[in-house]
Amino acid sequence: MKIELAENYGFCFGVKRAIKIAEENQNAATYGPLIHNSKEIARLDKDFKVGLVNDFTTFNSGEKAIVRTHGIVKDELAALHEAGVEVVDATCPFVTKPQEICQEMSEAGYDVVIFGDEKHPEIKGVKSYATNGATVVTSVEDFKELKLKERIALVAQTTRKVEDYIAIATYLIPRHKEVRVFNTICNATFENQEAVKKVSKKADVMIVIGGKNSSNTKELFSIAQVNCSDSHHIEDETELEASWFVDKSFCGISAGASTPDWIIQNVVNAIEKSVSF
Repeated sequence: MKIELAENYGFCFGVKRAIKIAEENQNAATYGPLIHNSKEIARLDKDFKVGLVNDFTTFNSGEKAIVRTHGIVKDELAALHEAGVEVVDATCPFVTKPQEICQEMSEAGYDVVIFGDEKHPEIKGVKSYATNGATVVTSVEDFKELKLKERIALVAQTTRKVEDYIAIATYLIPRHKEVRVFNTICNATFENQEAVKKVSKKADVMIVIGGKNSSNTKELFSIAQVNCSDSHHIEDETELEASWFVDKSFCGISAGASTPDWIIQNVVNAIEKSVSF
């Protein structure tokens, strides 16, 4: 059986940057999971003594808090500074950008619309920067019950599908006097999505590796499923099943932006040694 990795996969710029920051700040703690990959978070804890705190109010003055790649709510960031906590900001620059846009456009009187998952930490943080509030949507259907101003500012979660974002913009433009569309989808997201689309069209079994709560991995998996009905989303090699590869000739592999190379290699090795399943 042939095994082929997508042309683009795994750690993006923002995640690489965040991991480096964490490794350089031993004996600190991240506020919220640094990235959406529990295995890598466990490695940081074991090898670099970087812990995980889910309640920002438990940080004390003088302690060091690493802000996760997805960013945090504006008021929580201010509260950490006011409490005398040493804040090390590992927010991805591609996430910081929509935060800035939301604040600027909201202050300028635009209705801010965010395309993304309202429960995702990235969107919670981005929305908090809209001083006059923001509306979060997941599809065109969401607009049917909304009454928006004539001036709209549109941003997207960094990991959403480009095609879906275009559909949202296309819906809004003819219905409002002014629609400002900001391309806040990360380049790495677009490249990874195009790469998984390409390899999944050739595969008769597709493996997508990444955290089950990782937004960008879920998007990769949904794209893979469109082109290869026998697609599987796993976190690591322990979830592989031998039956997936029976009578298969081409296995495609992709991985989310929070998936480290060592997990990807473990999966490849396990597939190559399929008798060990």
